[in-house]
Amino acid sequence: MQDQLGFDMMPRKLIKVTPSRLATWQDCPRRFRMAYVDRPTPPRGGAWAHSTLGAVVHNALKALFDLPVERRSPEAAAALVGTHWKDEGFADREQSGQFRERAAGWVRDYVADSDVTADPVGLERWVSAPVGTIVAEGRVDRIDQRGDEVVIIDYKTGRHALTTDDARGSQALALYALAARRTLRRPCTKVELHHLPTGTVAAWEHTEESLARHLARAEESADEFQLAIDTHKAGGDADVLFPAAPGRQCGWCDFRRSCAEGQAAGPALDPWAMLAP
Repeated sequence: MQDQLGFDMMPRKLIKVTPSRLATWQDCPRRFRMAYVDRPTPPRGGAWAHSTLGAVVHNALKALFDLPVERRSPEAAAALVGTHWKDEGFADREQSGQFRERAAGWVRDYVADSDVTADPVGLERWVSAPVGTIVAEGRVDRIDQRGDEVVIIDYKTGRHALTTDDARGSQALALYALAARRTLRRPCTKVELHHLPTGTVAAWEHTEESLARHLARAEESADEFQLAIDTHKAGGDADVLFPAAPGRQCGWCDFRRSCAEGQAAGPALDPWAMLAP
C-alpha cells in the first residue's frame, strides 16, 4: 500500500516541541543550535541569580503541596524557601540573604491569600501529546481541577507585574493547555500566570480559535528549525542555517563566550543584574 501511495504520501514524522525550544529558536537561531544541535554542547555560562530565585520558589511551592493539608500554612511555605535556598548567582551572601527573605515573604503571602486545601492534579507535571504536526510537551508548574475542567498555572517571580495580555499571548501556556487536555483527557482552556512578587493573577480563557492560532505559530517555528536541522545534517552551512540574532539579550546569553556576534552586541551582564531592585 505504501509503495502504491508513493513517498509523498508517507505519514509525516511529528516534531517534538517544548516552549523552551520554540522560544530559543524565535529569540536566536544561533543559540538554538548551540543548545539543541551542537554535540558536544558548547560551554555554558554560570548560574543567574534570578533563575536561582525562581527555581527555589517553584520548589518550595511544590514541597508545600506535598505536605498534608493541615500543614500547608504560610509559615511552613516560608520555611520551605529556606530549606530549598541556594546562593548561586548572587553577588554575595548579603544579597542572597536579602532575596531569601524577600522570597519567603512572597511565598508566605501567596499561601495566605490562596486556597491550598485542594490537591492539584499535577505538580511539575510533564505533559506530552501529538497536536497537529507537532508533539507539544513540557513541564507545567501546577494543574488544578476546577469543576469539570483543568487549569494551567505558571508561577512567575520576575520584576514586572503581568497582565491579561501576557496570559493570552503566552505560547507556552497555550501549548501546555493543548497537551494537558490530551494527556489528562479533560477539557482545558483556562491559563493563569501567578506573579508572586505582586500577589496578582493574570488569567485568560482560550477559545478553540485562539489555541489554533498558537498551534499554527508553533508548527511554523517547528518546521523552520527542523528544516535547518535536517539541512545541517546533510552538510549545510551552520552559520547560514542558524544565524546569530544580536541584541540586548546577548548580555545574558549562556553561550555568549562562544559567539563573537553576541560579544560585540554589548557588555555581559552581572549574574545578579536581572533581579528586581
